[in-house]
Amino acid sequence: MIVRTTAEITGTDRDVAGEGWRSKRIVLGGDGVGFSFHETTIAEGTTHVFHYRNHIEAVWLIEGEGTLTDLDNDQVYALGPGSMYLLNGHEKHQLVARTRMRMMCVFNPPVTGQEVHDENGVYPLVAVQAG
Repeated sequence: MIVRTTAEITGTDRDVAGEGWRSKRIVLGGDGVGFSFHETTIAEGTTHVFHYRNHIEAVWLIEGEGTLTDLDNDQVYALGPGSMYLLNGHEKHQLVARTRMRMMCVFNPPVTGQEVHDENGVYPLVAVQAG
């Protein structure tokens, strides 16, 4: 059984940030459950382009408002609290945060550590983090 709080993750190697975003990696590949589970915040007024060529991602938006654009077909979706989106076709997408967004994200296969992807959706391999 694994029990963790986001408070105990803050400031550790599971607390990963980039320009305009922060991800607390609650469950990682090294935990041995076949997926990773993150709490991610996106700063108000920021725009991010993501492409996960090697992962399927499910996102549940808890707080905030913005838009999600599928960059393959230019379809735009409004996002608000309670919205869920699933990137099951490795879609290159743009996320625009009108207000600060807080979301829970599940990746399959799991993220293993502090990966930062490039625009081709490739994660560098890093050592599996201990649970």
